[in-house]
Amino acid sequence: MKSTVLAAVFLFGSVLLFGAAQTAGPLDLEYREAAGRLIGAAMVDRGGYDKLAYLTTRIGNRLSGSSGLERAVAWVTAQMKADGLDNVRAQAVKVPHWVRGSESAQIVKPIQKPLNMLGLGRSVATPKGGITAPVVVVTDFDELDKLGAETVKGKIVLYDAPWQGYARTVLYRSSGASRAARLGAVASLVRSVTPRSIYSPHTGALGYDAALPMIPSAAITAEDAAWIHQMTAMGQEVQVHLQMDAEMLPDADSANVMGEIVGRERPDEVVVVGGHLDSWDVGQGAHDDGAGIVAAWRAVTLMKELGLKPRRTIRVVAWTNEENGTRGGNAYRDGLGADVGKHVAAIEMDEGAERPLGFAYSIVGLAKTDARMLKATATLREIARLLEAVGANSIETEGGETDIGPLMQAGVPGFGLSTVNEHYFDWHHTNADTFDKIDLQDFRKCIASLAVMAYVLADMPGRL
Repeated sequence: MKSTVLAAVFLFGSVLLFGAAQTAGPLDLEYREAAGRLIGAAMVDRGGYDKLAYLTTRIGNRLSGSSGLERAVAWVTAQMKADGLDNVRAQAVKVPHWVRGSESAQIVKPIQKPLNMLGLGRSVATPKGGITAPVVVVTDFDELDKLGAETVKGKIVLYDAPWQGYARTVLYRSSGASRAARLGAVASLVRSVTPRSIYSPHTGALGYDAALPMIPSAAITAEDAAWIHQMTAMGQEVQVHLQMDAEMLPDADSANVMGEIVGRERPDEVVVVGGHLDSWDVGQGAHDDGAGIVAAWRAVTLMKELGLKPRRTIRVVAWTNEENGTRGGNAYRDGLGADVGKHVAAIEMDEGAERPLGFAYSIVGLAKTDARMLKATATLREIARLLEAVGANSIETEGGETDIGPLMQAGVPGFGLSTVNEHYFDWHHTNADTFDKIDLQDFRKCIASLAVMAYVLADMPGRL
């Protein structure tokens, strides 16, 4: 195995050396050997893949408050210690505890037809015995408002919103229930937030407006949403029976898990890299976000195994409760207090483990045209040239992820690993987000990308 690793290190180191010779910048030259070693080790690594297999297959899905999440917290803590990371610890966090319960939906008029559905996270239950009501279909909020309370009252609102990218389309899932309740709807349904569907519903969190009634809400498949929409467009009334036993229990105990390589010169300055350990209660949470936390963890472990000890501390964090509360990210930031200013950068992987393209980053308060931002971008592009060998050399602005959001609001530069996203939203928040969807070579490239970016940011003489 050692000879294979050495061969890989030589191969990737050579690619980096000759690739950088024509367009070398200071950081390209200074870190090409370390980057070559990290990439070479990552591209033959099996340890990360095996850990992800255990997390997803043996432990499974990990919704906040569940026994699965707590088994994962205990396992990651023990394994980080076994890997020899420094200062391994679990930071206690209270998390929401929503339980799905039994649920079903079916069309009862004009025909009897079951609906493949998933209740939305944090949804309230239906009354005992369920709700049966006619469906009104809209494609956006403007169309809903034009219908008015006279048309919507007592109905189930279905948002058949076409895919316009995740950030825009997810609004119907997150706030659609309250928008419908404002006009008197008794429940809401949403077409699953995905560009493609093979009759699979996608769950996810909703948020209620505290000033409005809380009504039950669920996701249905794109195919069923289209069928209902077409039927109503043809003048046919469609009635749906919805039954949900969901409930919100008292907050549960959970934790962020972290381990470090303590910096050799500036141990109080930190580059944090990680992903979220929790997932939805369907599938295995493989791409979202088992792959993210294991890739970040493995990136730091490889530095340890290769004897690379940067100037600053590198800390890997498995954040808890990203999916339905973001308590982990907030607890991490709050725990730092005034020391948040000692965080040099925060990196999170939460776009799945498809082929990486590079990094998107933001520094809150700085416009893209700000001279400091332009200088930071130039520095990052020097670092990114070290990742040409794995095709992850893109640097874009307006990046970051949910768990590092509180750090970013405090002024810490935030990075998200960008991937091709060819299929991520096909599997996202579904029963299909399983380990078999992980491509080993793409996963290894993700590990390599995180390792190189985190290491250089932690070791380079100046701060970004």
